[in-house]
Amino acid sequence: MAGIYYHIPFCKRICSYCDFYRTAQIDRLPRIIEAMCKELHRRSAYLGGEPIHTRYFGGGTPSLCTPQQIKQLIDVSAQLFDCSQVVETTLEANPDDLHEDYLEALLSIGIDRLSIGIQSFDDGCLKLMNRRHTALQAEQAIRRAQQVGFKNLTIDLIFGVPGFGGESFERSIDKALALGVQHISAYLLTIEPRTRFGVMAARGELTECDEATCEAEYMLLHERLTAAGYEHYEISNYALPGYRARHNSSYWDSTPYLGIGPAAHSFDGVSRQWNASSVDRYLEGQVPEREELTRENQIDELLMTRLRTAEGLDLRAMQERFGPQLCERILREARPLLEQGRLQLHEGRLWIPAREFLRSDAIIFSLFEE
Repeated sequence: MAGIYYHIPFCKRICSYCDFYRTAQIDRLPRIIEAMCKELHRRSAYLGGEPIHTRYFGGGTPSLCTPQQIKQLIDVSAQLFDCSQVVETTLEANPDDLHEDYLEALLSIGIDRLSIGIQSFDDGCLKLMNRRHTALQAEQAIRRAQQVGFKNLTIDLIFGVPGFGGESFERSIDKALALGVQHISAYLLTIEPRTRFGVMAARGELTECDEATCEAEYMLLHERLTAAGYEHYEISNYALPGYRARHNSSYWDSTPYLGIGPAAHSFDGVSRQWNASSVDRYLEGQVPEREELTRENQIDELLMTRLRTAEGLDLRAMQERFGPQLCERILREARPLLEQGRLQLHEGRLWIPAREFLRSDAIIFSLFEE
């Protein structure tokens, strides 16, 4: 099985925290759609005939596309790949794009899962983040999607926002639970230098939340959502039973995927490829850059991806693939972390307990190949 990711890097407004490649030159969207169709043809052999299991429209703001543009990409993909076994087709959307006619059209062309960028249900927090919707619009968009017939909705929340923790963040959790969405992704705000928040921080106008505050908000989220029946199945992701993000899960279990569009990444099991983070260069038909993964790269990637999940790392599978010496080395280096409770080990499975997820990078890096 494999997946296809379609990157739509256009936004009407740039969020204060966003460090991803994106552009506000929306007038170039039609040309990018045509170029993406050409890329699908050009790279139709990339997945080696593997059936497509998931499709994901990410960005940027894919909901700036018309239903016809989205259908064009779906149709071209179906002509070139075996899409008969697709089980999930996700589209990321901004709440203020989700009008009833648009939602009905999305359902009719095969979009069966929406990822709605809420971030917060606090208007003050949304204004600080330079989001283009209000808390009321966010709630209305979710209810409208449910009424139209979407049965698989995920929303994004951000925690660790200076001045909007405590009761504000708890109200956002309450609202998310009250709306009954099937999946919630929650991300810790990181202030990157090239963002508006980064500029504000450099001027002394914004101070990043301290570690204790971030951890308290994270554990509040974990406790509230798991008590409501959500599985905390990956560092940033919670799902009701049966509603894990199948496409995103493929990134964590090494399923091959083809990335189409500016700045999109692809993975075929032995190498990674990525397109230029430039609309101009993409339209010129640039060839993706490529990195062959060494044995050490593959081991480190498995450690990084598997230990992000609640299931963790299957040491027996690692031993079958890389030999017993690797597992002996991992267990030797993991021993202090096991004694400290920062790692858990049971029946050949190594995992990070949820209370340590915020420190997962340091834990994982300590197990990397030298």
